[in-house]
Amino acid sequence: MKTISPDAHVTINPKILYFGTPVVLLSTENADASANLAPMSSAWALGHLVVLGLGRGGQSARNLATRPDMVINLPAAHQWEAVERLAPLTGRSPVPVEKRDRFRYEPAKFEAAGLRPAPSQHVRPPRVADCPLQLEARAARIHPDTTGEHLIVEAHVLAVHADARIVVPGTDHVDPASWNPLIYNFRHYFGLGDQLGRSFRSETPTR
Repeated sequence: MKTISPDAHVTINPKILYFGTPVVLLSTENADASANLAPMSSAWALGHLVVLGLGRGGQSARNLATRPDMVINLPAAHQWEAVERLAPLTGRSPVPVEKRDRFRYEPAKFEAAGLRPAPSQHVRPPRVADCPLQLEARAARIHPDTTGEHLIVEAHVLAVHADARIVVPGTDHVDPASWNPLIYNFRHYFGLGDQLGRSFRSETPTR
């Protein structure tokens, strides 16, 4: 019988590459000054710049093209059900053709998700009061990706709001042992496991 080495690899062609990225609830402002709230999982940070990947046909992309303010809200792992309630909804009316088979129009996104809006300090869209981390930000650059199917948004973070329970007391450090972000792993929701170690570059005080 042929055996397969435990370290053997096979070449695959997955449909998507969401290989464990944080979930973001992106709040933007609609043309009528109401709020749109959209879940997304293509986001990464470089210093105080956050890069977002958005579908070109979504309401978030439409809003940011003319109103660059946003809030990048980061839910905790236990809030995955609220995120999933938003997943099949769109703020676009009429619903784009490519979404009509699985999405429906819903203007009241906060209510549909069971989440509470909170006023922002530097931008017009509201924060998600229930999310432990909320980043007020403004788009500095928006450009299409090489496929033309998505937009790359480079956003400067203006203010960070953190639940006091995930902050090391008396510091500006988020406590990694207390913060458990929601992770989107090949279209499944996960939290974090136990800490394995810390980088030599970490400046977070040890409790």
